Amino acid sequence: MKTVETENEGLKRAFMLTIPAEDIDARVEQEVKRIAPQIRMPGFRPGKVPPNLIRKMHGESLQQDALNSAVQAGVQQLLQDKKLRPAMQPEVALEDDYKPGSDVQVKVRLEALPEIPAPSFDGLKLERLTVNADESAIEEQIQRLASANKNWTDAKKGHAAVTGDLVVIDFAGSVGGKPFDGGTGQDMQVEIGSGQLIPGFEDQLVGAKAGDKREVKVAFPADYPAENLKGKDATFDVTVKSVKIAGESKLDDEFAKSLGLQDLEQLRGILRDQQQQDLNGLTRTHMKRRLLDELASRHSFEVPGSMVDAEYENIMQQLRHEASHESDPEAALKEIESEAAEYRGIAERRVRLGLLLSEIGAANGVEVSQREMNQLIGQAASQYQGKDRERFIQYIQQEPMAAAQLRAPLYEDKVVDFLFSKADITDRTATRAELEADLEAEEGHVHGPGCGHDVPEAKTTKGKAKAAKPKAEVAAKAEKPAKGAVEKKADKPKQAKPVKEAAAAKAPEAKASSKKAPAKKPVKKA
Repeated sequence: MKTVETENEGLKRAFMLTIPAEDIDARVEQEVKRIAPQIRMPGFRPGKVPPNLIRKMHGESLQQDALNSAVQAGVQQLLQDKKLRPAMQPEVALEDDYKPGSDVQVKVRLEALPEIPAPSFDGLKLERLTVNADESAIEEQIQRLASANKNWTDAKKGHAAVTGDLVVIDFAGSVGGKPFDGGTGQDMQVEIGSGQLIPGFEDQLVGAKAGDKREVKVAFPADYPAENLKGKDATFDVTVKSVKIAGESKLDDEFAKSLGLQDLEQLRGILRDQQQQDLNGLTRTHMKRRLLDELASRHSFEVPGSMVDAEYENIMQQLRHEASHESDPEAALKEIESEAAEYRGIAERRVRLGLLLSEIGAANGVEVSQREMNQLIGQAASQYQGKDRERFIQYIQQEPMAAAQLRAPLYEDKVVDFLFSKADITDRTATRAELEADLEAEEGHVHGPGCGHDVPEAKTTKGKAKAAKPKAEVAAKAEKPAKGAVEKKADKPKQAKPVKEAAAAKAPEAKASSKKAPAKKPVKKA
């Protein structure tokens, strides 16, 4: 095979490969020998069909398979000889239409992963903000649990419902005098004042008694999820079947037993553990951000534009999706697009950090074990059922890039843990409010390339920043290096259009429950 380099600019490389006709012919001959024992033809004993007849019957398919194989092997040989690690799938195309018996010229374009200087993490100093569980917050949680698990008893005959009472109703709704889907229901329990239903509905149940019939008139909100009901006036014929009042909830062992626990102290222990796990997550996120800031400040190297483009598009897709749920999607989208350069800087930083973490992990023996990988596959497959689950598992096992994406978050965490083990960490006690304020201040920071706080933010129509994730509880994802960069593996070359490809098995789509939502749903607040 002859190789000529046609481009060498930065990380961009291009080559012209010439694959001799003899190579392809040899592959055809090898394939004929392989399939000959399986060929059946009238007049010949099994396995005795002459090679020339096999070529006549299957010549086009054999030539195409041989061409595929030769191109794949040629590209892989190129990467090996030139010691190239492609950042993304190489672009592969035939120079001319293939003619059997002739040499094949193949154009290969790619961006190589950069040579990363030896990562520097000596002398890392980090501060760990530790927060202890708040006992008063635990008691507030218990109070909320008690409120959510009220003991309802039938009110005395003739009792007029007041705010805080529970009414059990049947209802039938109409818009413009015509019933609508989901507008009827029976035995629906409504706590007056809970805000469970659309504005104005619960207010008109105040004063109702068991057996009363009422006509409730309301207007669906302009942002109601059902398109045919947005902003429409509706009338509901309501029958009040019963009125219940809330009994006093005693916060004692009996209350804990009603929740399936042994006593109140066990309930406190469970809530305390949950709160501490949440706080530990915030602490880790805070320290991880500081770590990545430090790494970003110590390292600067060119990154592949194709990887930056892919990460930038991921960020923009997320922001556009969030903007579509704003009250004024068009204005929100316009503001996002106006800050495109800022988000491209974020994408570049993420890619650089991802490549850096990958290099650190590879140099220090960080690995994801097969057992850990099996657990990841099992967790991801749990959203599927039956054959879809089997197809998903098979897809992950057969597609290296899909497996790498699934593995990447755990690999990243393991590299971060390794760096934590090498850092000089000092502890400082803080309150949850202080920790959250610090994290939220970073989320509200005006982002820029290399700023250290690259959390994409959707913008409200008023121009105020709204964090893409609520508060900082899920900030473990806030500083995500680009997925494709962590534990990066060389991609298979992308086939040229004239070359047939075996269809890759696609992962099944996750399906929601097949059960439809209850008919009463449109009456609830959006």
